[in-house]
Amino acid sequence: MYKNIILTGFMGVGKTSVGIGLAKELGYTFVDTDNIIEADEKTAITEIFAKRGEPYFRDVETRVIRRVMEGEGQVVSTGGGAVIRDENREAFRFGGLTVCLTGRPEVIFDRIKHETHRPLLQVNDPLAQIRELLESRETYYRLADMTIDTSDKSVKDIIAAIKERVKRG
Repeated sequence: MYKNIILTGFMGVGKTSVGIGLAKELGYTFVDTDNIIEADEKTAITEIFAKRGEPYFRDVETRVIRRVMEGEGQVVSTGGGAVIRDENREAFRFGGLTVCLTGRPEVIFDRIKHETHRPLLQVNDPLAQIRELLESRETYYRLADMTIDTSDKSVKDIIAAIKERVKRG
């Protein structure tokens, strides 16, 4: 059994839905690093980006990830950009099984187009921004132990695939 299961991947790929369901089925605790950041900072991530900037947010995110990876028996949902920092990927590597959930840009856009809490998508052409961010993070996402394209899969099927990998060790 893995110490933790870490879900990485772009926003809108299903990390929260999959994470909650997977944690329940494995008897693990579900942890969302973005929720911890908001609780620690006592403000929404969109506010952190607006008032303090992305570099500040990434520093806070790294501290939270280090702290969370000290635990075990967790399914951890990370922010979509967490993988861009070497120290976060290193923490994931020692923290357990890293699963990257992916999706086609159009599917991601369709899933999140009505959400207003996505600071990196507050632009004129969010679909183009999704494509650009996915491309810039592709190298890092590929470093995960396992990758699942969620575009055409149900949460149940994604959970089953991860559980199969966990069983194999």
